[in-house]
Amino acid sequence: MRRRWPDGPGTLVVLGDGDGGLPVPLEIAASYRARTRGLLGRDSVDGAMLLSPANSVHTFRMRIPIDVAYLDRDLTVVAVRTMRPGRLGLPRLRARHVLEAEAGVMAGWGVAVGVRVDVVAV
Repeated sequence: MRRRWPDGPGTLVVLGDGDGGLPVPLEIAASYRARTRGLLGRDSVDGAMLLSPANSVHTFRMRIPIDVAYLDRDLTVVAVRTMRPGRLGLPRLRARHVLEAEAGVMAGWGVAVGVRVDVVAV
């Protein structure tokens, strides 16, 4: 199933062990322009950013290290990496969407390989 969301605010729900999920503030970047801009030039991130469609990212011109989670078409995490500024991430063949957040926060949210997430656009 192909998922499409509009650019703008939303909520990321990290689906845990039947607890209803952890809600995280989300910024959705679905247009080419929004995906290209991404987190460039920011000093911090409130929550996470979803790039869709995407299967790789770079951190050139970024000021902060970020956590990157690659999601498949079912919104299941297939890989999680921490990237310092000035790096080029390898494309993930199964990835259809990419989540970005400040380095270190995804582990606290429970985002790990095999975990499913949900995206709710506002």
